[in-house]
Amino acid sequence: MKKYDPLHPYGEKQEQFDRRYLEMALIWARNSYCKRRQVGSLIVKEKMIISDGYNGTPSGFENVCEDKNNKTKPYVLHAEANAITKVAKSNNSSDGATLYITSGPCMECAKLIIQSGIRRVVYCDNYRLADGVNLLKKANIEVVFIELEK
Repeated sequence: MKKYDPLHPYGEKQEQFDRRYLEMALIWARNSYCKRRQVGSLIVKEKMIISDGYNGTPSGFENVCEDKNNKTKPYVLHAEANAITKVAKSNNSSDGATLYITSGPCMECAKLIIQSGIRRVVYCDNYRLADGVNLLKKANIEVVFIELEK
């Protein structure tokens, strides 16, 4: 993982921004109707939030993410997929942006992140598998893990 360089003129300031955007993503995650795990994301470009997302069902579906056995329904969208598709419908471009996500991305979302032109991913909770984070690193996307106080 990347460490902040205290000697770099933007090192400490960038870390402050990263922490604040992650805290905002944690708040945004509360919009999720998922009971097992709530995840939030923000896409930021030039210090402006250009998109947001949280995990949940597609538009027009009932807001129930788990089946009767408490398993996540297969059509539930991840927070980063929601944010990326939302920005795709707008006049904004995610090319060169930073994605702030409360959980490390899965493999499928990592592929979407790469294709969307996002250049930086900052997250604060590890996903159960590291293959998404590893794919981002292989694609030369800057990946930053920040441990937030809870």
